[in-house]
Amino acid sequence: MRRRPGLEIADVFRQHGEAYRVTHGATLLPEQRRVMRAIEECRTAALGGHVSECDSCGHQVIAYNSCRNRHCPKCQSLSGAQWVAAQQADLLPVDYFHVVFTVPEELAPLALQNKRVVYDILFAAASQTLLQIAADPQHMGAEIGLLAVLHTWGQNLMHHPHLHCVVPGGGLSPDGKQWLSCRTGFFLPVRVLSRLFRRLFLQNLQRAFERGELCFHASLAHLAQPRAFADLVGRARRKEWVVYAKPPFGGPSQVLSYLGRYTHRVAISNDRLVKMEDGQVTFRWKNYRRGNQQGTMTLAAAEFIRRFLLHVLPTGFQRIRRYGLLANRGRSSKLAVCRRLLGVAEDAVQPKAPREGYQAEYETVTGESIVRCPVCRTGQMQRVEMIAAVRVVGAWGSVPPRPSRLDTS
Repeated sequence: MRRRPGLEIADVFRQHGEAYRVTHGATLLPEQRRVMRAIEECRTAALGGHVSECDSCGHQVIAYNSCRNRHCPKCQSLSGAQWVAAQQADLLPVDYFHVVFTVPEELAPLALQNKRVVYDILFAAASQTLLQIAADPQHMGAEIGLLAVLHTWGQNLMHHPHLHCVVPGGGLSPDGKQWLSCRTGFFLPVRVLSRLFRRLFLQNLQRAFERGELCFHASLAHLAQPRAFADLVGRARRKEWVVYAKPPFGGPSQVLSYLGRYTHRVAISNDRLVKMEDGQVTFRWKNYRRGNQQGTMTLAAAEFIRRFLLHVLPTGFQRIRRYGLLANRGRSSKLAVCRRLLGVAEDAVQPKAPREGYQAEYETVTGESIVRCPVCRTGQMQRVEMIAAVRVVGAWGSVPPRPSRLDTS
């Protein structure tokens, strides 16, 4: 049986969340309040649940419902595994590359105050950069595809918006009659990518400013003046922007493994938490600026919550997007052409598996059965009673009880 983490993000929110709402309520966005409440209530009596009983030995298990919020660490593992399994049918038998586009630190505060606008610009600039450079006959001369995933955090939980792109190492010729591969072990020149990415990003940012789509508050209020905004853009233009292309993956299985780790990740997972005591939270982190040096960081609980909430996305914002050959429109037909040109037999294509029931999917992902009795190991757990939701008003006081064994919501 998988061990339940000793400390969870939910524990931090339950113990310190109400005080944080009191002291920081004026600055909390509605979506941040919703995320706090969802994580606090996840898999507790506040959301209701059910009682299951073994049909052989009579053992009972209480299971509370999940919040299903995409920012909740406990609710993403199964969602991520389900999503990754659905991608298997779209993989091609070619090298895949991992390209990262990072917003420079001068523009990060602006992105934080204008998440929807600036993150959309990041997606547009990065995808257009890859598609345009790949289509250039001096480089590859092909129509490529890519999948992009937005991350907004660093290991220390500070705001660090960047885009992870997974790209097949080749694409279709302009006439659609050839598969054009990139050079072995090399995708596209990062310096060329960086320069175009910088130009496209700043062009789109300037247009957003001219259209009045950007907001400026507190320490950024002065940027509402055209001269001040132009100075900011000028400083960003004089910098070298970070675009990093990692070596190719070892094969389709590594691509799926990577996607499983990155697509449904939240700012910090429960297993990185070390302890919470005396109003402070300690967690593990890697210092990438010091050679991935590993250590622990301790923050006041209020600061920990503040940093976590920096990464709450606007309601409805899509943080996983596809472009080119992998765009939703026409993806199936274009991938079929790619496979034919790559010599992939039709019967070798991995079909999209039909969705399993929740119980089967849970066992596939976790290796744990929520149907077999954990005591006698022979009986089947049957749902015998529903538990109504019990809403909690005000401070949590004592933490609502966790299920006695596995959550099955």
